[in-house]
Amino acid sequence: MKAQATEEEIRAVCEHIEQLGFRPHPLPGAQRTAIGITGNQGEVDRGNLASLSGVAEVIRVSKAYKLASRDVKEEDTVVRFPNGATIGGRSLAVIAGPCSVESREQTFAIAEQVAAAGAQFFRGGAYKPRTSPYAFQGLGLEALKIMAEVRARLGLRIVTEATDSESLDLVAEWADVIQIGARNMQNFSLLKKAGRTRKPVLLKRGLSATLEEFLMAAEYVMSEGNYEVILCERGVRTFADHARNTLDLSIIPALQRVSHLPILVDPSHGTGRRDSVAPMARAGIAAGADGLIVEVHNHPESALSDGPQSIYPEQFAAMMREVEQIAPIVGRRLERGVTAAAEASRP
Repeated sequence: MKAQATEEEIRAVCEHIEQLGFRPHPLPGAQRTAIGITGNQGEVDRGNLASLSGVAEVIRVSKAYKLASRDVKEEDTVVRFPNGATIGGRSLAVIAGPCSVESREQTFAIAEQVAAAGAQFFRGGAYKPRTSPYAFQGLGLEALKIMAEVRARLGLRIVTEATDSESLDLVAEWADVIQIGARNMQNFSLLKKAGRTRKPVLLKRGLSATLEEFLMAAEYVMSEGNYEVILCERGVRTFADHARNTLDLSIIPALQRVSHLPILVDPSHGTGRRDSVAPMARAGIAAGADGLIVEVHNHPESALSDGPQSIYPEQFAAMMREVEQIAPIVGRRLERGVTAAAEASRP
């Protein structure tokens, strides 16, 4: 659409697209709104659309991932939250917390320390997809309620994983960001349902997913009308045995060339080693990532899940100081902390 296009013109174009039997996807930007079209099996009559009031140009998108492509939206997507935190844009987002919520005491002990170090988001597992059926599977709803208390008291926004349709309903109700884990990256029914929630979705790359497969998974969410998708590189399976996974930082610039979606780096799952988390976090920011998601535990030696890759709170604080120094070199900034007072009244 033209930069000066009115809301009425945008709505009229969307209605016209619907009359053609297709689905419009308005994607607002800082300068103008783009309207993606899905549902068409072939070329759409460009002249018909181009003649509508407010339309600047009609562009054919050749990529399979239409809505995630820069062909539809040139400028970077920024996901914004009520506490002032953002994911995408110039500010770096930092998500930190334990792999699993184990108790209220453990959760608050960690949350208070990561908040003091400058994290804006708290991560914690309520539902855990474990390789072994006998491993700790999470506290479920109890964990979600504990994390809601963390948000109310400390102002941190909550990021947690949904593993199936039932848990997705609860996560969408209690959390601020729905995480879809690597094992579910191609669980297409779960992706579509996440797209219908209208909550931001943090999508982790599958264990051996290509760039196109990764973006097509994001497309499933966006095709349902949810355009706030956050990508996350968390390591892929290779022949290497010196780390749990191989953190593929080369995908950051590759994704940024073709997609407007923000991308985070998970150096905890990406390496599986506590001593590798901070170095790879620094490398991720230097490579241009929009932020980090890191596992932090106050007693990782006794953690119920992923203890070997969880860093101590003091290590997290040191990592934040290092990231803060690297950020300006790549044109970014680390916004420390959140406004807890604005959250104090939230139930």
